[in-house]
Amino acid sequence: MTKPNILWICTDQQRFDTLGCYGNSYVDTPNIDRLAANGVLFERAYCNSTVCAPSRGSFLTGRYPKTTGLRKNGQNIPERERLVTKLLHDAGYSCGLAGKLHLSACHPSVCHGTERRIDDGYDMFHWSHHPADQWASNEYSHWLKAKGKSYAARAVEACEHVVCGPDAEDHQAAWCAEKAIQFIEAHEGRERPWLFSVNIFAPHHPFDPPESHLNKYLDMLDRIPQPNYTEGELDTKTSYQRRDHQGAYGNRNLYPFDRMSEQDRRYVTAAYWAMIDLIDEQVGKMTDALARTGQLDNTIVVFMSDHGELLGDHGVYLKGPHFYEPSVHVPLIVSWPGHFRQGVRVRSFVELVDLAPTFLEAAGEAVYPGMQGASLMGLLKGETEEHRDDIYCETYETKRGNFSGGYSLMVRDHTHKLVLYDSQDDGELYDLIADPGETTNVWHSSAHASEKLRMMERLCRRIAQTADPLPERLAPW
Repeated sequence: MTKPNILWICTDQQRFDTLGCYGNSYVDTPNIDRLAANGVLFERAYCNSTVCAPSRGSFLTGRYPKTTGLRKNGQNIPERERLVTKLLHDAGYSCGLAGKLHLSACHPSVCHGTERRIDDGYDMFHWSHHPADQWASNEYSHWLKAKGKSYAARAVEACEHVVCGPDAEDHQAAWCAEKAIQFIEAHEGRERPWLFSVNIFAPHHPFDPPESHLNKYLDMLDRIPQPNYTEGELDTKTSYQRRDHQGAYGNRNLYPFDRMSEQDRRYVTAAYWAMIDLIDEQVGKMTDALARTGQLDNTIVVFMSDHGELLGDHGVYLKGPHFYEPSVHVPLIVSWPGHFRQGVRVRSFVELVDLAPTFLEAAGEAVYPGMQGASLMGLLKGETEEHRDDIYCETYETKRGNFSGGYSLMVRDHTHKLVLYDSQDDGELYDLIADPGETTNVWHSSAHASEKLRMMERLCRRIAQTADPLPERLAPW
């Protein structure tokens, strides 16, 4: 069996409804839409944490955040964890990365040169956590300097919450794609299989699209819809939603929904969508490189994001201990024409933790015994249409302040979503059939007590499944 190459494209903080193939009629995403037409689009793919590092640690290991020990941003993944890239490297793959990794603390106060790494299997490591020039090893900054430029963001006069970033050809997304293309070209005609992680920082805040891409949306600004928010809905919501309504992460200066005008909100959405368009252009360049070098037929192309973005829905921006659909529901497209189904939309629930075992199975390798995800190969090949009955997600950053704690856990099935917090006073329950927009929290409703109990039991089962399968059992006793 010839082992397939894997081009693994992961954006940062991209919600599911931001692509033409997912029903967005405003964005311009022909390249990603074409990827979906040639592959499998997962309509119900979910992250396993609502923030970056825990989510990335989870899908890179095939293990839940609680299991890996990487539960928060600002933590270091333990040395013991085995990344799928390391497992594939040991199986003969050449592995490379461009952009963000974020499996260790990356703040400049503790990370002055580059991100701490475990034995991650990456032979080529082009690191740029985010575009700002704050680290000596930010290769994107070196790339700009070689062009006689530096990263700069210009304020948009009409909206203080949006900036214009570098021109399209100088954007970090373009740099990530360029590194991927160089890697692809270097492997033309070679027998050794490869995996390349393209970890684009966009469309993460600060929302900094090129001015050229933002201008397209300014021409239609009045037609951009307002966020999904109903006046008064916070009355049934938790203290966490009410706090972050005043400003993301509890910071009253960071996207304060209640003090933003309707035009402000449209501008932020416009900037976010403009970044999606830029990403799509880079995806087109990378897939063109695969075709040009004769590697398209033997390369699995994956497009996904680590978690979502609220974008003002429910009166909150960015992310945090919030498990609304825009936060946890992410795009996931997998294409390998001739091997996987084409033009198929899968309705079954899947989790990002399922990707690592999928890659190992596709490469003909045994699944690592510590993995908790379940391979998607049956769905990709059409051997089954069902995968999961529910979705589990977690975060451990409910409290605010330096090095704070607290937890919140989510389970959702086809009809309901439940969120449990460490606080005795807060919880969420949504009837997704009667209230698909998650406007009314019925946690305290006696009429929904039976469903609340049912979902609590479901959550208990999912929590039990996060128990580490390692060490392996070797004998009966």
